[in-house]
Amino acid sequence: MSTSGAQVDPLVALGELPRVAESVAAVRKAVDRVYGHRVMRRRSNEVTSEAALRGARGSAALAGADWALEEVRRRSDFGVDDESRAVGAALRLGAEAGQLLSVWRQSPLRVLARLHLVAAARQDGAVGRPRLSGEPVDEPLIELPLPGADEVAARLDGLAGLIVAGGSAPALVTAAVVHGELLAVRPFGSYNGLVARAAERIVLVGSGLDPKAVCPAEVGHAEQGRASYAAALAGYASGTPEGVAEWIAHCGRSVELGVRESTAVCEALQRGAA
Repeated sequence: MSTSGAQVDPLVALGELPRVAESVAAVRKAVDRVYGHRVMRRRSNEVTSEAALRGARGSAALAGADWALEEVRRRSDFGVDDESRAVGAALRLGAEAGQLLSVWRQSPLRVLARLHLVAAARQDGAVGRPRLSGEPVDEPLIELPLPGADEVAARLDGLAGLIVAGGSAPALVTAAVVHGELLAVRPFGSYNGLVARAAERIVLVGSGLDPKAVCPAEVGHAEQGRASYAAALAGYASGTPEGVAEWIAHCGRSVELGVRESTAVCEALQRGAA
């Protein structure tokens, strides 16, 4: 991804691909619908909290820790094994993402470093920085070829340049590209999927599409399944217009499913208040 040459926002062009405009419109309609729910006028904080929990559960499931929601809700120890550490990392990222919205547009690489630090929950020389040549990557779900360190650095710089420059591309398109690019390059030695999905959330919330963070795309990604997620990502990594459009549409469907989840939460709160 490059920002050199003519000052044309490549993300705008992606928004014009077949199926993408329809996905953008469907997401906007779904988001407007949940924001118009009567419960959102009085109890939006509760919906936001529940969306964060369910989003963390979904993100952890894609990382290999497919726990029941109530298990995530009741547990307090997240450092015993790989699965519990993944769930703990997803929960921490969900809480941290909202604190980084104002920094994202000015310094996205700083935000990504912070997200990795939060996910890893430890301090060592490999945490919070892009991997160096020869360093391994632990991301078992993603089987795409692993770019070298120089390519990682170049693509991160390109992505950061697009974010800082801003543009008029739909939030869904930007969020999908951020998510897909981070998973395609896997800049860190661990937790790349969790970080990529947290960054997607930051874009969706910070763009104003989902300002109250009640549309957890992570829920939809998990509901569509790990195989579908990996296949759509492979399409993005291929770089073909069809593959990129399929990935954006996949992300759009994930947001719609997240909306459905939060709409069900609104209905449950409404029944409880009746």
